Amino acid sequence: MSEKYVCIHGHFYQPPRENPWLEEVEVQDSAFPYRDWNERITAECYNPNTAARILKDNNIVIDIVNNYTRMSFNFGPTLLSWLEEHSPEVYESILKADDLSRDMYSGHGTAIAQVYNHIIMPLANIGDRRTQIIWGIQDFKKRFGREPEGMWLAETAVDNQTLELLAEYGINFTILAPHQAGEVKLIEDNKWTDVNGGKVDPKRAYICHLPSGKSINLFFYDGPISQELGFGNLLENGENLGNRLMSTFREDDEPQLVHIATDGETYGHHKKHGEMALAYCIHYLKENGIKITNYGEFLEKFPPKWEVKIVENTSWSCVHGIERWRSNCGCNTGRAGWTQEWRGPLRDALDWLRDNLAKLYEENMKEFADDPWGLRDKYISIILDRSPVNLKNFFKENLKKELDSKERIKFLKLMEIQRHALLMYTSCGWFFDEISGIETVQVILYAGRAIQLTKEITDIDYENEFMTRLEGTKSNIPEIGNGSEVYRRFVKPSMIDLLKVAAHYAVSSLFENYSEENVIFSYEVFNEKLEFFEAGKSRMVIGKAKMRSQVTYEEQKVSFAFIHLGEHNLNGGVKDYHGDEAYDRMHNELADAFERLDISEMMILIDKHFENHNYNLQSLFKDEKRKVFNKILEETVNDVESSYRHIFEEHYPIMLSMTENGIPIPSAIYKAAEYVINKDLEKVFELEESIVLDKLQNLKKEVKRWNIQLDNESLNLTGSERINKLMNELKRDPENIDLIKEIDILVSAFNDLGVKIDLWKAQNALFEISKDQFKPLTNKAKRKNQSAKELLDNYHILEDKMQMKIQ
Repeated sequence: MSEKYVCIHGHFYQPPRENPWLEEVEVQDSAFPYRDWNERITAECYNPNTAARILKDNNIVIDIVNNYTRMSFNFGPTLLSWLEEHSPEVYESILKADDLSRDMYSGHGTAIAQVYNHIIMPLANIGDRRTQIIWGIQDFKKRFGREPEGMWLAETAVDNQTLELLAEYGINFTILAPHQAGEVKLIEDNKWTDVNGGKVDPKRAYICHLPSGKSINLFFYDGPISQELGFGNLLENGENLGNRLMSTFREDDEPQLVHIATDGETYGHHKKHGEMALAYCIHYLKENGIKITNYGEFLEKFPPKWEVKIVENTSWSCVHGIERWRSNCGCNTGRAGWTQEWRGPLRDALDWLRDNLAKLYEENMKEFADDPWGLRDKYISIILDRSPVNLKNFFKENLKKELDSKERIKFLKLMEIQRHALLMYTSCGWFFDEISGIETVQVILYAGRAIQLTKEITDIDYENEFMTRLEGTKSNIPEIGNGSEVYRRFVKPSMIDLLKVAAHYAVSSLFENYSEENVIFSYEVFNEKLEFFEAGKSRMVIGKAKMRSQVTYEEQKVSFAFIHLGEHNLNGGVKDYHGDEAYDRMHNELADAFERLDISEMMILIDKHFENHNYNLQSLFKDEKRKVFNKILEETVNDVESSYRHIFEEHYPIMLSMTENGIPIPSAIYKAAEYVINKDLEKVFELEESIVLDKLQNLKKEVKRWNIQLDNESLNLTGSERINKLMNELKRDPENIDLIKEIDILVSAFNDLGVKIDLWKAQNALFEISKDQFKPLTNKAKRKNQSAKELLDNYHILEDKMQMKIQ
């Protein structure tokens, strides 16, 4: 009998969604109720896979496992960068999983690298391919603390030149789709066998000898099972998935590896509870004597006996090869009547821009280094660490002269032009159906940023020619027309400079407190003077500050003045600082006009001192704009709440009487009651101190009495946050009975109210406590220790309330 192994690979990736000027993902309403899509998919997939539950009959939890220790996986570097900043617990769990997995799999970690920002490698020039591989390797080393053994190719798009480069940089293997294998043979044989059309045996490792004499190992995943998992119902039941994997083993003496590969987001985002099915599947396989492994370990144990030749210019998601990323091949997401004729002209326009940017880069980089493209390859160290110390060391080690501040800015802008020139080829820009879609707009935004930076350091403006070339990219939406209009509508308004950052700072300073030094996305603001004036609802700010980019280190000193006349009536200006005398004159004239509340004169003075650099609330960045509008309405919302509360309390007796007599309460009065009771419930659950039980009981009665429609979304948010916080405290102090009882009261209240809250984190914490504490508590209870028995009883009650059965 052969040795039987299973490896499940997850390709975890999201396209970079950051605003290229802010280096931050802005709010995305389509991801509601989450702030943006990264946040939503983290909640639905990346986080659940760090603590996936294995259930037995009757939904008893027998274990909670980190799936990343038990599967092969790659994470896109740009996604890991976002997770590191915005979801550090998930990020650390991913890194820890790889570390732990090395002890499980003969020193081979479960993580593999990925080409940096997911470009279609066969469509890239040789220099861009090198940089993608080098950046992917260096990013991996920085995060996982080791060399990567394997590397995922975007969309598994492959040709021999790409494999040559992987081998050149020490990559031991990559994973491809079965239809990407062309011919195979035993290494010692001379006769090749045609396996086109997916006929390759996926249970073996293969070696691919390349034209240069180098070689690389290849794995071809099981296509049918991967398809069933991604697009069928296999993940509805972990046991079914396990049986399906086992069903493909042959009965012979050759060691076999059954392995599949899908988007990692399948496990929880595309398929709800997919992470649990995956966890149970692996548990079930091990119970049935199947060994779980990863590609590195399998290669070490069983070096390839078979050789393979690939089918060049193929991918896993386009039946036409790699045409999905350069032509209207017919592959799309299914919008009837739409075409993708725009794909080819878009790539042509970007290729034109890339080639011009490359010439400009080579010419301008000569003053800094003799090997400009080698220098670009090393720039990943700055992307990973933009600190002044790291920047200084980079300059010292790689440049042929010391730089003054002006030269430093020019150098960094040249490097950033190249970074954005790579980002603009992110594959998702061509994957979907419409040029004005969010993914395609994103790659055009990167092009716009590269164009802007180029103009700033060379006075060469590629914008008009680029927009002309985009006219050949036809949109499926009549009012959009073509890619030129996409650029005009979505890219031009997104462009910012330091004056616009200053405008954002000045406007938002009217609504929040800033310190002397502040960070606004990727910009630093050093406040030199900030003076406020108030008269009734009118406010004015006058100040001066220095703005600095954390990316290019460009800086600018500015002066500004903004007047807020209540509601959304706000106007002001920002300009380059022209000295103390000019500033004092502007300050004194505006202060005098504001003291007299001469609004018309203030507007004239704003125009006089700031000429064409006027701004309003529209000048704020997307997130802050939303925050400021909510702030403006805060007083009104408070007034509304007071009015509703007065109506409810004033008419409470008559409402009772009407209810007793079976008379419907008027809608306006009912709405007041509904609003007030929901608000009071939120406030009870938000309190930092212990729950006021009497108040909570009264509110529960009021909900029942008036048949109140509860705001489930808000109550879920506040309630789950409160319970999670208390459960974390309980992990630190697991014998605190009062804390257990408080959590019990909270969970009971939500159960009684019929509000379904997210108890996932709280249940995980309870399971952790049970592993560490229940056994010693049970032993104490057996020795008739009454306090231990009481504690254990309270835990069992809490299990029941949290609807969690633990073995």
